[in-house]
Amino acid sequence: MSAIITDQLRILNAKTFVNEVSSSSNSYYVFVGLPNASEVQSDWDNAPPAPKDSFDEENNYWDTMISMIKIKPEDIKQVIRKNEWTSGVTYDIYRHNVSRTNPSQPSGATSLYTSNYYVINSDFRVYICLNNGKDPENAQGRPSLDEPTFTDLEPRSAGNSGDGYIWKYLYTINPTDIVKFDSLNFIPVPKNWSTSADTAAIRENAETSGQLKTILINNRGVALGSPNVTYSDVPINGDGSGAKATIVINNDSTVESITISNGGSGYTYGTVDLVAGGVPTGTTAPEFEVIIPPSGGHGADIYRELGAYNTLIYSRISNDVQNPDFITGNQIARIGIVESPQAYNSATVLTSEKASALNAIKLTGVGYSSATFSSDSFITQTVGTAQTAVGRVVSYDQVTGVLKYWQDRSLVGFNTNGSQNPNPAYGFNLIGFTTSISAGGNTRIYQSDGITYFDIDTTFNSASAVINNKTYYLGQTFVSGLSNPEVKPHSGNIIYVDNRPSITRSSNQKEDIKVILQF
Repeated sequence: MSAIITDQLRILNAKTFVNEVSSSSNSYYVFVGLPNASEVQSDWDNAPPAPKDSFDEENNYWDTMISMIKIKPEDIKQVIRKNEWTSGVTYDIYRHNVSRTNPSQPSGATSLYTSNYYVINSDFRVYICLNNGKDPENAQGRPSLDEPTFTDLEPRSAGNSGDGYIWKYLYTINPTDIVKFDSLNFIPVPKNWSTSADTAAIRENAETSGQLKTILINNRGVALGSPNVTYSDVPINGDGSGAKATIVINNDSTVESITISNGGSGYTYGTVDLVAGGVPTGTTAPEFEVIIPPSGGHGADIYRELGAYNTLIYSRISNDVQNPDFITGNQIARIGIVESPQAYNSATVLTSEKASALNAIKLTGVGYSSATFSSDSFITQTVGTAQTAVGRVVSYDQVTGVLKYWQDRSLVGFNTNGSQNPNPAYGFNLIGFTTSISAGGNTRIYQSDGITYFDIDTTFNSASAVINNKTYYLGQTFVSGLSNPEVKPHSGNIIYVDNRPSITRSSNQKEDIKVILQF
């Protein structure tokens, strides 16, 4: 038994996902993490490994997570393949019957959406190709010579070269969307196409469902009666009504051209009725191909017409002095998307714009303002008799004394790749750092040398610090010098993961993250 999942389900899934992310009742976040990629794999930056999809690996993604930023409704759109107009290229035609037994020409694509039947021009305007100059002498079409630049609602040629191309204007990408959603391989389609006032004119121009726009000549015929005759109102038969064509016979008594004079309505198939139109069939009858537009007409449903079954999510990581959740001075080598994470120590879904996934400690004591902590080095605290808390440094701010750290399975007898380590550096449980000391403990935080230490500032209870009359925002709220993550670890569903070559974040840089989800 043979079956397929159609492209229309993929388009529906993409549209549904955009609506889900855009809904105020849902929370989706882009996260960054993995500050120690080279420990996981020595050549990570040259060949990042493919992410693994398992519950165990999902836990690892949480363990190495640094921070996350909420995806806003304006940060997600459906996208289509980027196909830039280039002079001299022969483009495909929009055809309703492209399949593996009837491939598109000249690309040879076996589906409409993988053929090159639309373009984006240099002004970010998008057009579909209704005719590429195809005729019996140029069965696969001709090179395009005139860049389409018009915004007329009716299809027409783009210039005076005579290349035979007929283009249909669809939309122009908004300048703000160019920054967010234009990428190397994809371009966005407008959001809310069916209801937006910006696209109303194009939708209205689509008019009645099944209005015909294109007829192709496959055979010009032979000896079609008197030369240099024009036949008007030649009917087009099919399941629709009202469509008519104009046929011009040249001086060789063959078909010179055929054009739609009335698009009619309601067609899902059609054929030119030469007899009813009074056109002689000659010794060899001409052959035509009636191209059926998409349901509703060209421009009625842009997602269906262009195959918008991919989505692009945009996020910008910047160094916000008001909320410094995205650390600097260390690396990130993983990004991902998490659905409905929860606020720390809560069953409530997280809604804040940004959130830290790290624990933090506010240090004090002599020399803390000149102390250095190497990225991913160990810090320890004796929290009781034969009990040691262990963490790994993500960042340290000498001005504020805030040390952010993470704890992963490498601290309790496993390697960073998940395999068991029979000789771990530390074999203790992942006990949290604390100011509630039992017998044998203290509030000292030791560096990896086991000698240098600083104290936890147990008097600090705030999300900001005033130092030399300047307010510094810490991004997390501290209680007795300790701060928990703002997001509950291992909550929500991680639905996308991308391992990338690591980058080191600095205080003067921003990163634009563009995630393509293919449905």
